[in-house]
Amino acid sequence: MQEQVIVQQQRKLIQQLLEIYDLKKIAEVLSRVSQCEWTRDSLKHWSHCQTQSRLLTTAEMGILHTLLPQPSPHHPHYKFRFIDLFAGIGGIRKGFETIGGCCVFTSEWNKYALRTYKANWYNVSTAHKFNTDIREITCSAQTDISDETAREYIEGGIPDHDVLLAGFPCQPFSLAGVSKKNALGRAHGFDCDIQGTLFFDVARIIATKKPAIFVLENVKHLKSHDKGKTFRIITEALDELGYAVADVDNKDKDDPKIIDARHFLPQHRERIVLVGLRRDFNLHHGFTLRDIKRYFPARVPTFNELLEPVVDEKYLLTPQLWRYLYFYAKKHQAKGNGFGYGLIDPKDSNSMARTLSARYHKDGSEILIDRGWDKVTGEVDFNDAQNQMRRPRRLTPRECARLMGFEAPGGDSFRIPVSDTQAYRQFGNSVVVPVFSALAQLLLPLIEQAIAIKATQKR
Repeated sequence: MQEQVIVQQQRKLIQQLLEIYDLKKIAEVLSRVSQCEWTRDSLKHWSHCQTQSRLLTTAEMGILHTLLPQPSPHHPHYKFRFIDLFAGIGGIRKGFETIGGCCVFTSEWNKYALRTYKANWYNVSTAHKFNTDIREITCSAQTDISDETAREYIEGGIPDHDVLLAGFPCQPFSLAGVSKKNALGRAHGFDCDIQGTLFFDVARIIATKKPAIFVLENVKHLKSHDKGKTFRIITEALDELGYAVADVDNKDKDDPKIIDARHFLPQHRERIVLVGLRRDFNLHHGFTLRDIKRYFPARVPTFNELLEPVVDEKYLLTPQLWRYLYFYAKKHQAKGNGFGYGLIDPKDSNSMARTLSARYHKDGSEILIDRGWDKVTGEVDFNDAQNQMRRPRRLTPRECARLMGFEAPGGDSFRIPVSDTQAYRQFGNSVVVPVFSALAQLLLPLIEQAIAIKATQKR
């Protein structure tokens, strides 16, 4: 009887791992330490067998546990609670976890992003909830439900928290998103029924749960979308909810709400960050995002430091693709615009990549690594055999992880349990992690003040 209980516990672990990895991957890992060879089919049979199954050995259980994320150093003595909306693969989360936060709620609809998220972030099972479609909790898709009923759903569905994090979908507001939707004759911004209105789901949660602080992230062009109307609607809604948005009235070219990742990593990637502070807590006086520069690193890694020393040949551009990209860029250069690839010379310590795009996985036309391509020879004879041996390559997913700050140069700690295609999309859609780690450090004193104020109010 005791053995059967243990088998059920072991099967539960396998089911948890199958939310992240496929059967083949788990079988391969088990085979490294097992006295028998595990296959996809044998593991599937073991997981579903109704009769008595053999127990996994201590070595097998040990290696399986290495596939799961470990608790943060603050576990279980966390300083505050936060929620992670439109979480992607957890780029905003990391900084707030590092300063002592406990994530109690995650919302992410993409099943592949959830695999990567669950592979890398430890969640306290008794305190954390997962959600896929946030509209199921906010009831925003149900027009026949009253505001009071919607508030009750939110109150019951989302745990109390001190900080709300949300990288709400940016496609309706980005230049690429707007251009694509215009070309297809589709609405964008707040006229986009699915994504554009998701900001209001965030607003409903803020109105109900009243966190002390929120952090919202979006593309830079949110500020100018629809001649500024979209941004004005957002900031007015947040003001009406009782929050002071940091630097909200700053219209300078050097707007502190627009933060460029180049201060942290060799990538030009600008994002708008809206930090809201509850007015009744009086946290907002004197706070400005300009002070994030206190947490700029003393030295930005060079691009070459992010690259893997040995790269599979599959990441080299094929001659056909390189020819297409080369002449595509020349055509647009002749027209005076910048469409086309961006070739990075890893030997140049000042190399700065353009923004890594979620479209990177489709054609590799954005950030390419120079492998010694001779430009003069290429202009004279593009098909020169020796020069073709030096054609550029794509970034690997591991290099994308480093370029986005999910791991340090030379590291391999961030788990990538999905295909290259999905990984490129996930990193291209994410935020640059050190930017939000710096923001978390900047906000920590205010979070601590908010915790103290709430404790006083409960007395």
